[in-house]
Amino acid sequence: MRPPAGPSSRYATLTVATCNLLNLANPGRVYYAQQDAYTQHEFERKIDWLGERFATLNADLLAVQEVWDEAAFKAAIRRSGLRYPEVHAPGAENNAQQQGASGTPRLGLATRLVLEDLRSLTDFALPQALDIPGCGVHGQFERPPLLATLRMKHGQRLRLLNVHLKSKRPRFLMDAEGRPLEDRDDPKVKALAGLRSLMMRGAEAAALRGLVVDLLNESDDTPLIVVGDFNDGPHSVTTQLVAATGEVAYDRAARRLALFNAYDVQSEMAIRRDVAYSHIHQGRPEVLDQVLVSEGFLAEGRFSLGDVRRIQYFTDHLNEGHSRTRSDHGFVRALLRLRLPDIGHPQAHVNSDANNGPVAPSA
Repeated sequence: MRPPAGPSSRYATLTVATCNLLNLANPGRVYYAQQDAYTQHEFERKIDWLGERFATLNADLLAVQEVWDEAAFKAAIRRSGLRYPEVHAPGAENNAQQQGASGTPRLGLATRLVLEDLRSLTDFALPQALDIPGCGVHGQFERPPLLATLRMKHGQRLRLLNVHLKSKRPRFLMDAEGRPLEDRDDPKVKALAGLRSLMMRGAEAAALRGLVVDLLNESDDTPLIVVGDFNDGPHSVTTQLVAATGEVAYDRAARRLALFNAYDVQSEMAIRRDVAYSHIHQGRPEVLDQVLVSEGFLAEGRFSLGDVRRIQYFTDHLNEGHSRTRSDHGFVRALLRLRLPDIGHPQAHVNSDANNGPVAPSA
């Protein structure tokens, strides 16, 4: 058991943000057959808008979803005026071998931290996949999560998992040419199509749980942050499949392999708002974009390495009407702290020129 931090403990701050970019693609590039490509004017408006939002977030770790073209993501980063030595969107690269993502958008990451490893995970971390009625075996993520291993400038090591789970949009059956194979106006068919989506999202959540367990079992000294668009709320079955916090109230040992909603464990409770949301569906606000943390970020955890200071939701644009040159999701930013390594600890001797950016104030 790790001893509690004493009054002389020192911390480094870390800001993490998650942003669903709503189909960020290059101009003139058709990403879905049924949708028009962005014009040059629309593209300029979108990357200008995103650049302004990125500058406001000023996150050390910026995790994004729905990237069709890595080049477009890099263009939005440039518009922000921020310096990120590492900007990646695996599977959406624009080079001689490929021109962006195909079939489905990918996830991206921009960071000021030292990036030791970045992997795009396609296959499920489970011994068997799930058979979806009418669709066959679902054994791969539709939008492969990104797993990053990073170090802060003082040597603290951490992992970040960026995810985008299957949406609630009904999964209707289609032929190879995209023509419908069932009556989409039939309420019974709609129910079955909704069940397919739920099963796919549940299978992806269970696969993520397997990955989370493996990562947390590797080391108690490497905290884990899971962020992204879960396409479900914090208390939903699918989110709880990933987080597994159902037993922590009466079994403290269960905390070690659990994930905690950053909103619930933030220490600056004075600024906690009664209503938090990141998406509006048919007039109802909901939290789809989440930040989950391992026990290392629990101030009173047995393996505490730091804490969550506060979490903020940037949602003003959701009340300004829908436009594909913006986003239909709010952006979420968390301010975290990690304790500085003790003198003599191996991490204390890691040298890095990485810039963690401006130090955020802490109360």
